[in-house]
Amino acid sequence: MSRAAAPSGPTSSGPTPSDPAPVATPAALATLRADLTGSGYTVDGVADLLGDLASAALHREQAVPARRAVAAATAGREPSRWDPRATLAHLFLLGGQVPRAALDAAVPATGAVGLEHAGLVVGAGSGRDDAVRAAVDLAPYAATDASGDVAWWLASDRSELARDAAIAPDHVLGAGGASLTLAQVTSRAPVGRVLDLGTGCGIQALHAARHAGSVLGTDISARALAYARFNAGLNLEPAQVIELRRGSMLEPVAGERFDLVVSNPPFVITPHQGAAGRAVHDALGDFEYRDGGRAGDDLVRDLVTNLGSVLAPGGTAQLLGNWEHRRGQPWAERVGEWLDASGLDGWVIQREVLDPAEYAETWIRDGGTTPDRDPAGWAAAYGAWLDDFAARDVAAIGFGIVTLRRPVDGPATLRRLEEHTGAVRQPLGAHLAASLAAHDWLAARDDAALAAERLVVAPDVTEERYLTPGAADPNVVVIRQGDGLGRGVHASTALAALVGACDGELSVGQIAGAIATLFDVDAAALLAELAPAVRRLVRDCFVRPAGGA
Repeated sequence: MSRAAAPSGPTSSGPTPSDPAPVATPAALATLRADLTGSGYTVDGVADLLGDLASAALHREQAVPARRAVAAATAGREPSRWDPRATLAHLFLLGGQVPRAALDAAVPATGAVGLEHAGLVVGAGSGRDDAVRAAVDLAPYAATDASGDVAWWLASDRSELARDAAIAPDHVLGAGGASLTLAQVTSRAPVGRVLDLGTGCGIQALHAARHAGSVLGTDISARALAYARFNAGLNLEPAQVIELRRGSMLEPVAGERFDLVVSNPPFVITPHQGAAGRAVHDALGDFEYRDGGRAGDDLVRDLVTNLGSVLAPGGTAQLLGNWEHRRGQPWAERVGEWLDASGLDGWVIQREVLDPAEYAETWIRDGGTTPDRDPAGWAAAYGAWLDDFAARDVAAIGFGIVTLRRPVDGPATLRRLEEHTGAVRQPLGAHLAASLAAHDWLAARDDAALAAERLVVAPDVTEERYLTPGAADPNVVVIRQGDGLGRGVHASTALAALVGACDGELSVGQIAGAIATLFDVDAAALLAELAPAVRRLVRDCFVRPAGGA
């Protein structure tokens, strides 16, 4: 292989403008889908090509091992005989240039010309030896949500890694970490109408299309809507139509009702006021995909308090957000006020907490600004972020999952705010839905009714016992959940015995009575003592009604 034909990497430069979003006919998209399937350009296919080391490094946005793997896979071969996975990975994932002959071989029915017409690649001419580069990031995507496995391809703007430069303010993000989290925590029960608020490249709308009667995606960015339209056409069947509208937050759907709302909103807390706001704007610009233009966490607060206006009775909203921890007020108290103002059932799970310095570093770097690339811009933005947080006496910033639900009738009955920073079992959506159903089941039963119910232990639940060496009885018993949030509950001997006997044969009251006789205690008193703990175990899906909730 000649030196001129070798794959080349991106050239370093300053911030580069965004290329136009791709556009293609339904027939062209169907052809491209078939080509990509035939090429083996999938998550597993690329991982197999690169190997474990390079795949892990690429996941950390380090491209050198992956470029070496691609170079080794193409060395000594004519471009027309390159492994299609190497061609497409080098082009779309690594920001390199490839010969037209290699691209024609990788996607034979579409060809390099077809990719050009769709706006996916750009080149210097029509000769077969000309090199082309990607105009977009076209990445294989695989995930498991509560509806099962998916395997798609997602088009978005080229990443910082592929550009070797800071991203543009109108950047359309692909499937980032937050998007993946939301996709996995969303309930996938069949529903009528779904709203994907702030759809971006359309990833949440794609997931929703698998279990909804209709899906509507909104975004303030026309480029984002163009990407969402392209991705829907590339990955969905013609009957799975996603409607798209442009507009800010809830404005495009005012007066409408939805059974499910999902949102990965522009929740990043970015300085927008005064000198701090001007400093960040001058240093970084405003990124449409993450900066909502509001002070502090006002955007997330307003979304929480106003989402009820578009939820149908019984409808659910699931979103991600950031909130400020202000000195002198617990975060749960502050965010709890948002839930109270919403009038909705609310469940907030805080998953991560950063101090102001960590938060500033994360989001300055997210846009491609680093101390090495732009020391002045980095310092100015960093200082402005710290000043902005200090002005509101912010000690930390929380990130988490918010689930809201409009009661079918009557007032809200669920107000739950908790912190869970440990590992969880994904996808989490089915577990959250089951916990909401358990809450409703419990709300309809007082302790006497609960005592008459028969319960069964969930199959993922185990019991751990810790004994002092030589002791006959354990001094600690933990009931452990393997699914969902992986909770562990310290149980008394009586509670552990009750859970162990929950096989659907006897009622809670009957089991408690037998335990009381064994321990020689009053049965009614023991049942009263155990009832709150049993309620928590039902709510958190350790045990469930024998006949189903």
